[in-house]
Amino acid sequence: MTTLDDLPLRDDLVGKTPYGAPQKHVPVALNVNENTHPVPEAVAHDIVARVAAAILTVNRYPDREFTGLRESLADYLGHGLTRDNLWAANGSNEVLQQVLQAFGGPGRSVLGFAPTYSMYSLLADGTGTDWIAGERDADYVLSPETAVAAVRRARPNIVILCSPNNPTGTPLSLETIEAVYDATRYEGSAGIVVVDEAYAEFAPIGTPSALSLLDGRPRLIVSRTMSKAFAFAGARVGYLAADPAVTDALRLVRLPYHLSALTQAAAVAALAHSDEMLAMVDDIRGQRDRIVRELTTLGYTAHRSWSNFVLFGGVDDPHAMFEALLERGILIRDIGIPGHLRVTAGTEAETTAFLEAVASLRASGSAAAE
Repeated sequence: MTTLDDLPLRDDLVGKTPYGAPQKHVPVALNVNENTHPVPEAVAHDIVARVAAAILTVNRYPDREFTGLRESLADYLGHGLTRDNLWAANGSNEVLQQVLQAFGGPGRSVLGFAPTYSMYSLLADGTGTDWIAGERDADYVLSPETAVAAVRRARPNIVILCSPNNPTGTPLSLETIEAVYDATRYEGSAGIVVVDEAYAEFAPIGTPSALSLLDGRPRLIVSRTMSKAFAFAGARVGYLAADPAVTDALRLVRLPYHLSALTQAAAVAALAHSDEMLAMVDDIRGQRDRIVRELTTLGYTAHRSWSNFVLFGGVDDPHAMFEALLERGILIRDIGIPGHLRVTAGTEAETTAFLEAVASLRASGSAAAE
């Protein structure tokens, strides 16, 4: 049987492994930070109707500029943004890939701060961009001082800041973003700064977004997704806001007609019902905070989170606990941080199932829960 070793793979991809979140059919799947609440039925009917209308003209290519979607996204985000500031693609991973294609590549580098979203380094690999992992402060915080010091050492072409951070849920201050942006002005050149706000809607109400920093910062990009708060993971819609010059740069690397007419129709319909689609966010925040409280009571170290998941430590054998929960039909995530696991905040019933299983393991004295 042919293997990768038998193929003329690019030298810089030899030995690499693909994204590998487990895909298992279980009653309670809390491992990939999906919004486990279903789309409201009335909204679903409207989405279906708009997609059905789009099918009537699917013999033609879609709007290459996805104008209606960009206008809907601008209306949703506010902050004085217009469609010229917006860009979208098939999930925020493709958005970030296009950013790396435009501003990274061979001989260029991207700086992130580990532990962080595992796809950043994979996207760097795929675009031939050198990945540089900076360090964080205690409790996974990223201070302006620590971030700026890393930028000055590495002088990267791109900096990616995850806000809040995945997989830790840690908030990121606007002061850190501003400091990093200022630090990326090098002698004779300057770098792009990407703030990945995939989980922004789960932050406390009133939390300022990096969107507020866009004016006057043409090298700043704010990336978002509809996968999480909008419960639209299966639709694959990610987007960014930036200076119009950035969207012009992305047109140089995007594939023609990269967003299907059906995707555009579904996303515009969902955005038209943003209030209903986001109504579940408060419940998710409540379940997240419940997980933090109850895991802390059980003796674990549940880290502060502004996302829809919780990273918790104090687990002597993460693999054993992962397997013990899986045997009970509950799938969470081992993200490779020693002594830690991560769990998505699900519905009340899903969260209860997870917490009761952990408590049961703890009470039984199972090694998996120690």
